[in-house]
Amino acid sequence: MTDTLWFFVFIQMAMGGSDTLYHHEGTQRLAWRPSQKTELRLHGWRNLAYAVLFATLGWSEPRGFFAMALIALMAGELVITLWDFVEEDRSRHLPATERVLHTLLTLNYGVILALLVPWLARLSAMPTALVPVSYGWISLFCALAAVGVIVSGLRDLAAARRCDRLVRPDPAWLCADLAGRQTVLVTGGTGFIGQRLVAALGAAGHELIVLTRDKAKTRGMAEDAPIRIVTHLDEIADDAQIDAIVNLAGEPISDSPWTRAKRQRILRSRLTVTREVVGLIARLQHKPVLVSGSAIGWYGLRGDEALTEAGDARPCFSHEICQRWERAALKAQALGARTVLLRTGLVLDRDGGMLARLLTPFEFGLSGRFGTGRHWMSWIHRDDMVRLIVHAIATVEISGPYNATAPHPVTNRDFTSAVARALHRPALIPIPAWPLRLMLGDFAHELLLSGQRVLPEAALSSGFRFRYATVDAALAEIVGNAPDEVRP
Repeated sequence: MTDTLWFFVFIQMAMGGSDTLYHHEGTQRLAWRPSQKTELRLHGWRNLAYAVLFATLGWSEPRGFFAMALIALMAGELVITLWDFVEEDRSRHLPATERVLHTLLTLNYGVILALLVPWLARLSAMPTALVPVSYGWISLFCALAAVGVIVSGLRDLAAARRCDRLVRPDPAWLCADLAGRQTVLVTGGTGFIGQRLVAALGAAGHELIVLTRDKAKTRGMAEDAPIRIVTHLDEIADDAQIDAIVNLAGEPISDSPWTRAKRQRILRSRLTVTREVVGLIARLQHKPVLVSGSAIGWYGLRGDEALTEAGDARPCFSHEICQRWERAALKAQALGARTVLLRTGLVLDRDGGMLARLLTPFEFGLSGRFGTGRHWMSWIHRDDMVRLIVHAIATVEISGPYNATAPHPVTNRDFTSAVARALHRPALIPIPAWPLRLMLGDFAHELLLSGQRVLPEAALSSGFRFRYATVDAALAEIVGNAPDEVRP
């Protein structure tokens, strides 16, 4: 093995590791996408092949049969990679960064083959043996790389086996409360909650209008359902027959620190769309019901106090957002539109939100409680969230504040223990409060280290029944561990 060859091998290791960590485990989260079952299997077997290659080349000089076996292994890896390219293009849309990195990996692997195969061919003519060698730190690095790809490969194969349990049924059942054929306008229909709501309403046969500023995000959305995409509410005529408006649009609140610019975007995005919705309602001849977004941050930071819709508020940035958002939405009430203010808690699912970012570190046993873990987390399963929105549309007695949280909030300590339990992993690495506060400021203080103990009194009083009332039941469904008899 020459220094030039080792150089290209190290480049391959670095690029492959980056692809796995950033794309497969990070932005794309392949292990939690049941559509990627075949891709996960290909990744798993390819990584195990890399483990054999790294360990063998790092600690031995293969001769005879072993050299020929390595050539065959590399040929097999090449076939798997080509198959993987076809599978990726068939089953998902690759981001530009992943396409570029895959191209570089392919070119670099071609160089490795050009340098390594002739060397192995010469060794294959010698008597069969694995001659021990040591390249010092290079051998140690190869051993580390082999361990890394073994862990990654076994994880991908295990995730592939789990995929069948993650497949969900037709979401039409989420709209069981909504009779007839309704026309619903959804703002924020491409977001985490909005996507599931749109899918459920479309599957149930309701007509949909989705407001989006970026039509590219709606790619494929209207293929199987009667969905009209609009980029501005002015496209909707005054005599349009709209039965309900669900207003979920707004800048994500928990994806980055609350800089001054971020705070302005969070507030402006919510107020702008809500005012446009109220303007639409003002000119519509038929007044729809308005279900408008808000959050349990309205109550402020309240410690252990149990809070219902009758509770008061304490000032903080989260309260300011929700208060102004609700005030803007309530102007629709004066126009004759029944208005529901959806005070949403932590929405749980594997496809997005905070839990989606926690699943991977918890799956590798690398996470735990935040700070002391004594603060409360008021949560709701995303499917119950969709059902609650539909229930609010269908139930004419509901108006005003409406807590969208499950009836059994938990402390952060109990929540992280439940996540670890659902994944059959330990939760042994707590995240101290001080670095979170130092790096994230008020974002960490209000969202990660404090909370509210919120109860859905209005929902329960209106007859709504939660399918996932406990955090253990919600997490069991999310990670694919729910018994068949409790699946929809």
